[in-house]
Amino acid sequence: MTDTAPLKAAIIPVTPLQQNCTLIWCTKTMRGAFTDPGADLDKLKDAAAKMGVTVEKLLITHGHLDHCGQAKILADELGVPIEGPHEADRFWISRLEDDGRKWGFAGKTFEPDRWLDNGDQVTVGELTLDVYHCPGHTPGHIVFHHPESKLAIVGDVLFQGSIGRTDFPMSNHQDLIDAITQKLWPLGDETAFVPGHGPMSTFGRERQTNGFVADRILASA
Repeated sequence: MTDTAPLKAAIIPVTPLQQNCTLIWCTKTMRGAFTDPGADLDKLKDAAAKMGVTVEKLLITHGHLDHCGQAKILADELGVPIEGPHEADRFWISRLEDDGRKWGFAGKTFEPDRWLDNGDQVTVGELTLDVYHCPGHTPGHIVFHHPESKLAIVGDVLFQGSIGRTDFPMSNHQDLIDAITQKLWPLGDETAFVPGHGPMSTFGRERQTNGFVADRILASA
């Protein structure tokens, strides 16, 4: 993205699972949001300060510990609201403290200031992002998309070369495949995405090369 791009993004891996928290911000206002601030809060706050970004909200793709375990703690420290995920992930959010004990870092349950649904929009500074409900990995998983930047924050729906796990309680493999093909692919092959773990890719690349959801793979299924 050029210096004149309306949106900028910085990926900040957090938690022992190296989950991709993303700081996105409006270059016009320098107001931003963290997506999926699972832990390592000092690291996140330092990144925002370094970029000169005023964080105005937290955006959550889904209720797993590495994505939102410490979102409530950060929201309270910054005095900002939490938006997302879809309410179907209330089950996972209710488990954050128990799951945190299992993984060895603190988790805190929360009630977001706004549950999000398919077709909703969120604002960051003067930016507007579209919300897509993409269940499968979890029932309430959502994706954030900024059309002008051709950028999506997809959490654990899709990865470079892989897709989200569906062996968790309330996961559904077919729902995940349907979400990818019916919600993400129409956003365009040129759309780049930040996955919940690992390197970025584009939807077009995954349609060609992904061993789970490439067009040729699904056509032969």
